[in-house]
Amino acid sequence: MTPDRNQAARELLAFYLEAGVDAVLDETAIDRFADPPETSPPPAIGRPAVDDAGAPQPGSRPALDRSRPPAPIMAAAPGPLPPDGAVMAAREEAKNAKTLDQLRSILDGFTGCTLRATATRLVFADGNPQARVMFVGEAPGRDEDIEGLPFVGRSGKLLDRMMTAIGLTRANAYIANIVPWRPPGNRTPTPQESAICLPFTLRQIELVDPDVLVCLGGPSAHTLLGSRDGILKTRGRWFTFHTGSREIRATATLHPAYLLRQPLQKRLAWRDFLAIKKALAPS
Repeated sequence: MTPDRNQAARELLAFYLEAGVDAVLDETAIDRFADPPETSPPPAIGRPAVDDAGAPQPGSRPALDRSRPPAPIMAAAPGPLPPDGAVMAAREEAKNAKTLDQLRSILDGFTGCTLRATATRLVFADGNPQARVMFVGEAPGRDEDIEGLPFVGRSGKLLDRMMTAIGLTRANAYIANIVPWRPPGNRTPTPQESAICLPFTLRQIELVDPDVLVCLGGPSAHTLLGSRDGILKTRGRWFTFHTGSREIRATATLHPAYLLRQPLQKRLAWRDFLAIKKALAPS
């Protein structure tokens, strides 16, 4: 390969890796649209016809051996739950969790969300479960999928700086996502995927029981606060959130990943974080 082709190959591999393609299944391409190859019929199971001397007769087809017991019929493996069934299963399993550790264990064994099949690991939460403030984002990215912790990539480093500016760290804040598995290629989770994972997130909020809930980005605000407006209209407003045991204050702000793409909007996020600081101040 020439240097230019080597560089192009490296860039292509980097693109595949960022898109979630991290395993090679075969060395050659397979044409899924080609006609299947012709095959000869399988031989009948039984004993071949024999002549008077006991030798098999040429060209004879084996006679069916009825002395053999029939082969057992294998039960088909259960398929994935339909969306409505997966949501109901999530609700039933989530409410059985009495602690965050139990919730994590239940979620780790939950098979109702297909994202777990393409993700590397479960990304449950980070920070202090006794914190007064809880941040909830949308879904893990590539770095989070590798480390198993939320907000550890570039957007996570920005979130850390934003929290530090108002006196917060991961030691006195709790961070989670609506969806705990990385969608392939860092795509946005579908409404169906978010609905399936939502019962676990709601139970997680109930067990943490923060004083202030902060939604990071539009999808989180839409899912938890029921806002149908865009994030630029939703951010900075205060909502009442029912944890299941009490009412707490909730708000939304711009997602750190959005701020990396639109740095001029950091001024809006700064106003939101000052409001969060004020809400957490002793009365």
